[in-house]
Amino acid sequence: MTIDSTDPRADHLRLLEALLFASQTPVDEAAIKARLPEDAEIPSLIAELEVHYRGRGVNIVEAAGGWTVRTAPDLGPRLKLVQKISRKLSRAAMETLAIVAYHQPVTRAEIEDIRGVVVSSGTLDLLMEIGWIGPKGRRQTVGRPVTWGTTDAFLLHFGLASAGDLPGIEELRAAGLIGSRPETILSETGKLAELPVEGADAAGSQAEEEAEAEAEAAAEELGRSTQD
Repeated sequence: MTIDSTDPRADHLRLLEALLFASQTPVDEAAIKARLPEDAEIPSLIAELEVHYRGRGVNIVEAAGGWTVRTAPDLGPRLKLVQKISRKLSRAAMETLAIVAYHQPVTRAEIEDIRGVVVSSGTLDLLMEIGWIGPKGRRQTVGRPVTWGTTDAFLLHFGLASAGDLPGIEELRAAGLIGSRPETILSETGKLAELPVEGADAAGSQAEEEAEAEAEAAAEELGRSTQD
């Protein structure tokens, strides 16, 4: 890509390129518009930069609702540094994170319904401290409980453009991360399932065990990403 400093479009490309390199977080279209001239064709400029950097040491990628510069995926292993992790997320924290990711916005009580155990306030505090979850308003029901959802930091860490890019139930099942069971417990609609009424104690206990097992499986997949 030859840059002609007298060409307005070339100048727009240079400014956009510098903006993406200088920012520590993904830059959304609104932030780009605030920096570039009004006549700048932002979508085509981004597309041109993306093509220019494709196959090079760094790429222009979409993440967390914006665009950023990332090391080329094939170079990652050669640049990886081995570091000692002083504190790993507990199984409870990973299960909670997986549930929030797939059911957001979700209340603490709803998380407990899915896991079948009480969620410690320390678990939510830890995930907030890391920056992977945050409050997303209140449910308009009795008590108006706080709802939780994932953050842009979560999307950025796991390389997702949006929560909709999370692997679906069939993808997890095909990868062998979860077994076959009713999809009403962990659905992709974001709605919480209702356990069957018949055989109350036995069926309820079995469903809770299966729900916890599935949450653990999904959590383990997220856990493997955090260790990479």
